[in-house]
Amino acid sequence: MRPFLTATWRYLVMLNYEVDPEVLRPLVPRGTELDMWQGKAFASMVGFRFLDTRVRGLAVPFHQNFDEVNLRYYVRYRGPEGWRRGVAFVKEIVPRLAIATVARVLYNEPYVALPMRHAVEMQGAEQGTQGRLEYAWKGGGRWQHLSASTRGAPQASAPGSEEEFITEHYWGYTPQRDGGCAEYRVEHPRWSVWQADDVELDCDVHGLYGARFEPFLRGKPSSAFVADGSEVSVYPGTRLPGGASGAAAPGVDHAA
Repeated sequence: MRPFLTATWRYLVMLNYEVDPEVLRPLVPRGTELDMWQGKAFASMVGFRFLDTRVRGLAVPFHQNFDEVNLRYYVRYRGPEGWRRGVAFVKEIVPRLAIATVARVLYNEPYVALPMRHAVEMQGAEQGTQGRLEYAWKGGGRWQHLSASTRGAPQASAPGSEEEFITEHYWGYTPQRDGGCAEYRVEHPRWSVWQADDVELDCDVHGLYGARFEPFLRGKPSSAFVADGSEVSVYPGTRLPGGASGAAAPGVDHAA
C-alpha cells in the first residue's frame, strides 16, 4: 500500500506527565483502551520539526516545512496479530491554517493554527555537545513555549524503558464525529534519544487543554528527553469495526 503522507520528523522534545487515568478515559477513541506503562497513564507535550512533507508523493508549496506542538496520550487496540500500541491527541498546534483546516474538517483531527517559531541549536549534539531546542506558539496574546537542553550523545532506548514506551508507537487513533474511530499506521525506524536538562513548559494549560489537565501539566514531568527523529511514512486510515461504514484518511499527524 502506498503511503498517504511522507515526511521527516526531527528533534522531538518530549515532556511526559503522569496523568490520572480518569482524566483521559473520556477522550479514548471507541474500540481502544488506555495503554499504561507500569500501571501509569501518561500524556506528553511534544514539539518537533515537520520537514519535506509530501501528500501522495506531491509537495504542497509553502506547506513542506513547519513546526508542530501537540498534547498526546497513549492507547492500544487488539488487532488480529495482537496489541497495536498507538497514540491519540488532545490538541495539535501548527502554523498553517490550511493544514489545520483540512485535518480538522476532513479527518476530525483536533488541530488549531497559531503563529509559531522555533530555536534549534543542535550542532555537535550527535557527538555529545549540549544542544538546545525551543518550540513556541502565540495564544491568548502572548508567546508560550516548551524547551529543553540535551545531555550527552543520543542512545537507543532500552527495552521496557519509559523512553521506549513513549517513542515506539506505530499506530494513530482518531475519534470520528459519528462516534467511530479511524486507525492509521505509521512506519519509521527506532529512534535514539538524548536525556534532557533545563526543561521548561510555559503554557496556558486551561485555555488550550481545559482545567482537567492543569494539575498535571503544571507539575514536574515524570521524564523528559529529545528523540532524534527520522523519515516517516503514514498510511491511509481505516475504520475500526463497530463504527460507521467508509474509509478514513489520516490528517497531517502521526503516531510518533
